Amino acid sequence: MEFKLNLTQEQKLIMTQQMQLSVQLLQMSNFELQNYIEKELQENPVIDAEYKKNENNKLDDDFDYKKFIKSIEGDNYNYHVNYDRDEEMASPFNFISAKKSLKEFLQEQILELNEPEYIKSICKYMIENIDARGYLDISIDEIVEELEVGKELSEKCLKIVQSLEPDGIAARDIKECLKIQLQQKSLIDNDLFVIIDKYLELLAENKYNVIAKELRIDVKKAQEYGDIIKSLEPKPSRGFYTGEETKYIVPEAYIRKINGEYCIIMNDGAIPKLNINKLYKSIINSQQDKDTVQFVKNKLNSAMFLIKSINQRESTIYNIIEKILELQKDYFEYGEEYLKPMTLKEIADDLGVHESTVSRAIREKYIHTHKGTIKIKDLFTTGISQIDSFEGISNKIIKKEIQKLIEDENKKKPLSDQKICDILKEKNINISRRTVAKYREEMSIKSSSKRKRF
Repeated sequence: MEFKLNLTQEQKLIMTQQMQLSVQLLQMSNFELQNYIEKELQENPVIDAEYKKNENNKLDDDFDYKKFIKSIEGDNYNYHVNYDRDEEMASPFNFISAKKSLKEFLQEQILELNEPEYIKSICKYMIENIDARGYLDISIDEIVEELEVGKELSEKCLKIVQSLEPDGIAARDIKECLKIQLQQKSLIDNDLFVIIDKYLELLAENKYNVIAKELRIDVKKAQEYGDIIKSLEPKPSRGFYTGEETKYIVPEAYIRKINGEYCIIMNDGAIPKLNINKLYKSIINSQQDKDTVQFVKNKLNSAMFLIKSINQRESTIYNIIEKILELQKDYFEYGEEYLKPMTLKEIADDLGVHESTVSRAIREKYIHTHKGTIKIKDLFTTGISQIDSFEGISNKIIKKEIQKLIEDENKKKPLSDQKICDILKEKNINISRRTVAKYREEMSIKSSSKRKRF
């Protein structure tokens, strides 16, 4: 062992805090950026924010909600409002709604039961232990131990909870959940219960011939049983609010057709215009307290970089949307079937930026068009070459073609992946059987053998 001094040369990318902030801001959605700016305004005193005001710079106390609702109807910016109608004033409280959770819905049903309070209390305890799927997340033995009640009483209370709506609630597993639903629908058939207990995996694979052989019934009858079971709800909580917060979508831009041309209108109304407070500029010029001056300088540098980064973010997003609009004009004009293959690299090369910059800039961002709110990332698709054509075709369009072929097929003789491949080639879409299988699986469509109807 010995010590040596070696001279080596290597390249490293060291991201400063400012560079990291710039990347973070680019990735943020409008909603996230708005929250970030609000936080910065509280922490950095040198920043002034100027919010966009309405035409009167104030909100009248006697705001006419009837006129407001009519004015925004249909999302038409060239609206015309008729104020001459003598109609009842629309109250803002009519538009306030509350979410009712699954547990609240169940608790309300318990209150209406004609049962002693101690039984209601046990039922309420069980309801509080129902998970997000609608299943009971605690065993009878645990209930007996924790509440110090008898097992027979606990099972009685469980039956009460399981009799509530929605059907199948408070089951311990999927088999019990399905059987509860059958009982509540008065579908009492021993073969149905046997299939649930023993042959759910075969049912998932549509192996009706095997099930029929095991139960010694006709294949068509086994298929009928399968249709009944598949019509049941494996997650009873579906459709109820389970406590997850609503994710708000704020579009980055609006694409409007004005005088025959598509225009990009950046949605920056909720983002304030940031400026530097003049008071803190005078503190630097005064040079009285060195520590104070240094503090203000640091805050000024931070504020200037934030303003610069926000402007750069908006410019980058605008340029990307502008390039997308240029390449996908037919899509915005005529619909999804005209969506062309487009990759991140293609946009990045045209704009002279790195591919990762485009990827960050479109992350969780949306644009609003006359077709609705669209996720920008969904416009990027790979392409498949067409026979006798130099232009590619979007994989989204190919998936739609595959889906349509499967929907229109003879269910007694479903199309194989190879047959779909051959039909697509007749339509000048050059695609392999393996690609057909890949797209079919991505759309959660089963293979031909599992789609077959008897």
